[in-house]
Amino acid sequence: MKKGDALDPKGLIFEAYRIEGITEAECRTIFLDWALSVPAGGDARALIPQLLDRYGVEDHPMTKVLREGLEQMSAPRRRGGWRSRPRDT
Repeated sequence: MKKGDALDPKGLIFEAYRIEGITEAECRTIFLDWALSVPAGGDARALIPQLLDRYGVEDHPMTKVLREGLEQMSAPRRRGGWRSRPRDT
């Protein structure tokens, strides 16, 4: 794997799989940084299955985070806001 390719621009996911004893919380932080580094117009959701194919070690916290990211990106949810609350009359 060449560090810094189109799939993993900063090599963050690559490095996460190399860190001994990395926690799920640390993987979530790395995943967020990775998602923010996807070039404008890039489709992070389309890249996740490729990352799993490349790195997807079954018993690794980053694999779990990538799978969760894929599921959550598949099912967008409406976020609450001022319109979601009933008005006082």
